[in-house]
Amino acid sequence: MDTIQTLVENVNDNFLTYILIVVLLGLGLWFTIKTDFVQFKMIPEMFRVIFDKRTVSADGKKGTSSFQAFAISAAARVGTGNLAGVASAVALGGPGAVFWMWLVALLGSASAFVESTLAQVYKVPEANQYRGGPAYYIEKGLNNRWLAIAFAIIITFTYGLFFNSVQSNTIGLAFSGGFNFDNRLMAIILALLTAIVIFGGLKSIANVTQYIVPVMAVVYIILALFVLVANITAIPGMIALIVENAFGIREIAGGGFGAAIMLGIKRGLFSNEAGMGSAPNAAATAEVSHPAKQGLIQALGVFFDTILICSATAFIIILAGGYEGSQLDGIQITQNAVQSQVGEWGAIFIGIAIFLFAYSSILGNYYYGENNIGYIKNSKVGLFIYRIAVILMVAFGTVASFDFVWALADLSMTIMALVNLYAVAKLFKIANRVLKDYREQRKAGKDPVFYRDVLEDDTGVEFWDRETASHADK
Repeated sequence: MDTIQTLVENVNDNFLTYILIVVLLGLGLWFTIKTDFVQFKMIPEMFRVIFDKRTVSADGKKGTSSFQAFAISAAARVGTGNLAGVASAVALGGPGAVFWMWLVALLGSASAFVESTLAQVYKVPEANQYRGGPAYYIEKGLNNRWLAIAFAIIITFTYGLFFNSVQSNTIGLAFSGGFNFDNRLMAIILALLTAIVIFGGLKSIANVTQYIVPVMAVVYIILALFVLVANITAIPGMIALIVENAFGIREIAGGGFGAAIMLGIKRGLFSNEAGMGSAPNAAATAEVSHPAKQGLIQALGVFFDTILICSATAFIIILAGGYEGSQLDGIQITQNAVQSQVGEWGAIFIGIAIFLFAYSSILGNYYYGENNIGYIKNSKVGLFIYRIAVILMVAFGTVASFDFVWALADLSMTIMALVNLYAVAKLFKIANRVLKDYREQRKAGKDPVFYRDVLEDDTGVEFWDRETASHADK
């Protein structure tokens, strides 16, 4: 096991991470400029459309709403990356890692807009719901079935297996540290809870996550605000420390500069998933009158995740101090920091919060795999085997080592992101034309409705013709 872990870490640190940094930040900047800063100029529009009731349905049945699709993707976003991943990034890369998380979010939200808009453009009606995502726009937009299958396999392993082992591992660490709870017993409990929900289908996932995520996020933000107010005089120094560590001469000389960038970007990407190719799977399920609406909602999700939740965790840890050279793992650093600020109940609260955050992430992660298995082949046997594998990996992750599960997650995440970003870059002109159409309609005072004949080349677009979408004008 140690040999495998070392090999995976070497591949990550010495090769893939550097490629990911260049591609992720480079494309994020390019998308930002080419879309005329969509993620900043259209923030008010993001809040307007998130509760949009206007839908386009192929058969008249009620499907997944925009808010439910947002909640499913937020379920995968808001989890261990926010509480455990941020903690490990600050502990190993220093406060400067927070700055690079912010940069990934600010630029990456443009990538999130593009990939989720494409997911809507190339979505496919199926029974009483839609399916879509990178596998679909790779095949239909790029006419590359083999690359699409490869992506579907990668995301199934990444989310359904590796990321879910990270989530359960964090729950195990939080409960063993906060409650002295046996990891083996927690493994059994998580496996049973996961089985109960995932065999209930997409609707049960949407119903559970749309309540868990917003409530716990609000409670956690309130706690963070309390800590910030209690330490208000230390905030200017904290911000200065973050910026200084992000570019400081001392960090460059000591090698901390590179660690801050790598950990900030990797943990930021793990948390907000902008450009990774995961959120589009949930974005495609929404019923909206225009693809750009869901793109805007997913871009908002990146801000929600990193600028609010990740920053809240980072601020608490930095204000508490004691993170440098800590022998604790991820979530335990956060628990100690909160406890030092609000008392012993803080560690207990974080234990409960991470259970709900991470459990909801397990459900969201599971759906990404199910969606892509359905893309490869509609097989009840294959789906059943996948569900069993998810349950087993949840149990395994609870008792496995912290470093090993994160190393596997980093490797698969990087490969998946690079494949998706290649496809998104190739199809960017489609997403940009959709955005232009949306802006033109809003400028004319309309609630935008999309038809595929707006595109110069609508090859591969199966939905959005004037017949299936005509009732949206009513």
